[in-house]
Amino acid sequence: MNTPKILVFSTEKISDPALDFAGLMKLHYPASVHAIVLPCSSSVRPEWIIHAFESGFKGVYIAADGSDCPYGESCIAKTAKIVERSHVLMKEKGIPTDRLRMAAVCSVCAEIFVKQINIFAEELNASLKKED
Repeated sequence: MNTPKILVFSTEKISDPALDFAGLMKLHYPASVHAIVLPCSSSVRPEWIIHAFESGFKGVYIAADGSDCPYGESCIAKTAKIVERSHVLMKEKGIPTDRLRMAAVCSVCAEIFVKQINIFAEELNASLKKED
């Protein structure tokens, strides 16, 4: 299967350890997945998401902190608003909004993350084949 490039915005204290743990557990997800580590998922900017798509990424996945965020309980709500603003920009540019995903990923959720990112890659691949 030709796997699409996916950019993951991951958080240093919560979701990034899950990505590392996936590697330690030898769990497999596409090599076309690239991660950028940030302090908090609410620090992602819609412009970065659009830039990722314009740079050739076919999907963007925000591995949000959820209620475990060390920077405040409103993290998930703030991140959801970022996704909403990003959807508006994506629609303006003709980018399907289903190419942006957000999910809370805890530090020990390696298997869940791998399952979600593999499903996302499969769905993107199917969507891209329909466009061709």
